[in-house]
Amino acid sequence: MATVKKGIILMNLGSPDSTSVKDVRKYLNEFLMDGRVIDIPYLSRLLLVRGIIVPFRAPKSAEAYKTIWTKEGSPLVVITKQLQSALQAQISEPVEIAMRYGGPTPEEAFNNLLKREPGIEEVVAVPLYPHYAMSSYETAVEHTKEAYNKNKYSFKLSFVPPFYNNADYINALAENMSRYLDIEYDHILFSYHGVPGRHIKKSDTTGCHCLQVENCCQTPSPAHATCYRHQCFTTTSLVTKQLNIPENKYSISFQSRLGKGWLEPFTDIRLAEMPKEGIKKLLILCPAFVSDCLETLEEIEERGKEIFINAGGESYKMIPCLNTNPMWVDTLKKMVTES
Repeated sequence: MATVKKGIILMNLGSPDSTSVKDVRKYLNEFLMDGRVIDIPYLSRLLLVRGIIVPFRAPKSAEAYKTIWTKEGSPLVVITKQLQSALQAQISEPVEIAMRYGGPTPEEAFNNLLKREPGIEEVVAVPLYPHYAMSSYETAVEHTKEAYNKNKYSFKLSFVPPFYNNADYINALAENMSRYLDIEYDHILFSYHGVPGRHIKKSDTTGCHCLQVENCCQTPSPAHATCYRHQCFTTTSLVTKQLNIPENKYSISFQSRLGKGWLEPFTDIRLAEMPKEGIKKLLILCPAFVSDCLETLEEIEERGKEIFINAGGESYKMIPCLNTNPMWVDTLKKMVTES
């Protein structure tokens, strides 16, 4: 039987082109005008984003990016390119990258694959988000489908599903964490990116389960296939069981909130509270991300540490994202070759 000629696209969030306020403003406008990120009517979103949020936030975000920017550029983009190279070294199929916001775009990634392998019959896209959320996984998929349909490519397009409970992913996450567990610590905080509660309800395929019944994330339901909150809890449960971390030694929080009604508890609030509860030595990680970025390096590693230490904490260590961890590269290889 003939082998199907495949191409691979690794999809990540994206980043401003530079730390200039102009480039950050452009990036934030694209990001926050996405109806799956701020899900309100277009005109209201336009007024909110371009009239209030971006003018206020762009200068602050530009300063934040400056604290993490490298000679090569944005850490997220640099790491995604490194991941592309690491995966390419292990498979014969051409590997390209695409970003949801900024570049390279999905269309550029498709065209680059076709230049490298004109006879491609299938493209496997991997949204680099372990958990399903309308503001991350879903928008990446739909954005890529739009580019695919617009250009009427002849190859088949498929997507690797969220891998929050994939055994190889959990093994990679556990191995990555295990390197830091020899450090003396009182507690491990799993800080996931926050989303509004209404996003959880909108993604509920049953329309009557998420955030509407007691212990909804622990109560079996078809809704869990697209429930970000349930999937965060599942990842945490699987990896802590694998590492034999007792339940009283870890907890979950949600970071990067923007407005009211977001998932709780909030990471910044918990960081200020923990030292008063006797948690003086903290390990923290951000499993919603596979690549270190502004939300991990600046928000958690820098500002998070400042909050915790100023509140009376003694030691604080952020466990890096998977980045180019060899077990993570092996996991990706398996995902794309078995798709």
